[in-house]
Amino acid sequence: MSTGEFLLVAVLALPALGALAVAAIPRDRVARSVGVLAAALTLVAAVALVADREQGWTAYAATTPAVRPWHSIDLPWVPGLDLRFHLGVDGISWPLVVLTALLTLLCCAYSLWRVPGGGAGRALVALLLVVEVGILGTFLALDLVLFFLFFEVVLLPMYAIIIGWGGDGADPAAPDARRRAGRKFALYTLFGSVLLLVGVYVVVSAAGTADIVALTGGGDLSRATQLAAFTLLALAFAVKSPLWPLHSWLPDAHTQAPTVGSVLLAGVLLKMGTYGLIRVAVGVAPEGARWAAPVLGVLAVAAILVGSLVCLAQTELKRLIAYSSVGHMGFVLLGIATLTATGIQAALIGNVAHGIITGLLFFLAGAIKDRTHTGALSELSGLRETAPRLSGLLAFAAVASLGLPGLAGFWGEAFAVVAAVNAGGALWTTLAVLAAFGGALTAAYLLRLLRRVTHGQPTPTVAALRPGLAGAELAAWAPLVLLALAVGLAPTLVLGVAEAPVEALLGVVAR
Repeated sequence: MSTGEFLLVAVLALPALGALAVAAIPRDRVARSVGVLAAALTLVAAVALVADREQGWTAYAATTPAVRPWHSIDLPWVPGLDLRFHLGVDGISWPLVVLTALLTLLCCAYSLWRVPGGGAGRALVALLLVVEVGILGTFLALDLVLFFLFFEVVLLPMYAIIIGWGGDGADPAAPDARRRAGRKFALYTLFGSVLLLVGVYVVVSAAGTADIVALTGGGDLSRATQLAAFTLLALAFAVKSPLWPLHSWLPDAHTQAPTVGSVLLAGVLLKMGTYGLIRVAVGVAPEGARWAAPVLGVLAVAAILVGSLVCLAQTELKRLIAYSSVGHMGFVLLGIATLTATGIQAALIGNVAHGIITGLLFFLAGAIKDRTHTGALSELSGLRETAPRLSGLLAFAAVASLGLPGLAGFWGEAFAVVAAVNAGGALWTTLAVLAAFGGALTAAYLLRLLRRVTHGQPTPTVAALRPGLAGAELAAWAPLVLLALAVGLAPTLVLGVAEAPVEALLGVVAR
C-alpha cells in the first residue's frame, strides 16, 4: 500500500475508530479527550494528502482526462454488482476534506470544555466523529453507490445531535422545538435521499458502471438519460445545500442545534450538496447541466435576494446567520451555473470561505446565547461595552461574511458575479447585476446586526455579562480567524490546488 492509499484509509478509519473508542470508554472526560486525539490525527492525515500530488495527477493524465486524483485506492467491494471501494482526492475535494477535519477537531475540543445540556459529553463527541466519517467519505468517494452510502451516514447522527443536545435549557418549550426541528431536518433529508437514490439508479443502470471517473463527461449516457439524471441529482443536492426554495428546514435546525452541531451543519454538511452538484451532477450529466444552467442561475439569484431580504427582517441571532447561508449558497450556485472555470473556482472558494466564516459566526452566536440565554437582537444591544473582545470578534466575522476585500468571503461572491458577466447575454448580465445588488443587501443586514448587538446602551442581559473569554473558546476560534485572513489575502491556497482539476473537468463538460 502506497503512502497516499494509507492516508486515504486513515482519514476515514481514524474518526470511525475514534467514535467506537469514545463510545466504549465509560469515563466521560477521558472519552472526550480520546475523541479530540482522533480528530487531531484525522486533520494531520487530511493535510498530508497534499503531498506527492503531482505524481498521482500525471499517472491519471493519459487515461482519465476529467478526474485525475492525486491519490486513489480502488478495491473490489461487491464484485457481483461491479461495485468497488474507490476513494480519491484532488484539488476540488482536498480543501473541503481539510476544512471538515479542522471544524470537527475544533468542535470536539470545544466539547471538551463545555457540553450542552441533554446528554453525556462522550456520546456527543462520538456522534460528531460519525458525522465526520460521512462527510469525509462523501468528499472522497469515486463510486456513485459508495458516494450515496456516505451521503446517508450523516443523517441519523446529526438528527440525534439536534434532538439530544439542542434547544435552550432556559426555555420550557425547548424539547418540543428541537424535536420538531430534528424531524423537519430528517424528513427533508430523506426526501433528498430518495431523489439521489433514484438518480444514482438511473445513471448506473444506463451506464453499467458506478465509477465516477469513468462517468465524468457523460460517458455513453444518452441526452434524455442525462437530463433526467441531472434533474434528480440537482434536486437532491439542492435539499442538502440547501438551495432556495428547498431551504426551509435550515433555520429551525440551526436555531435548535447546539453550537457544535450548528458549526458542522453550516461549515461542512451543507457543502456535501454543492460539492455533489459539481462532482456528480455536472460531471456525470453535463448535457443536463448545460440545459438547466439558466434555471439554476435564476434560482441562485432568487436565493441571494430572498435570503438577504429575510435576514433584514430577522430578530433572532442564530436564525439570521442561518438565513444568511441561503444567500451565500446562492452565490455558490451562481458560480456553478455559469459552467465556466471562473465560476466553478468561485464556487469552490465560496464553499471554503462560507465554512470558515459561518463556522466562526455560529461559535460566537453560541457563546452569546450561552451567556445571555437569549438570541433576540432586541435584548443584546451594548455588547461592546461589557464584552469588547466578543464584540470585536463578532464584528470581524460579520465584515468577513459581507465580503470585505482582504477577507475570505470576498473572492467567491465577487468572482461569481464576474463569471456571470463573462458568460454574456442579457440573462446572465441581468443576473450578475441582481446578484451584486444582493451583495449590497448582505452588507446591509450584517451592518444592521452589528448596530443592534454591539452598539447602544447595554440591556440588562448584556450588562450582566462577564467581560473575558475562556481559553478553550479562543483556541476554537483563533484558527478560523486566521484562516479567514489567510484565504482572503492568499486565495491561491484554495484556487492554486483547484485550477488544474477544474480545467480538466470543464474540458469534458463544456463540449
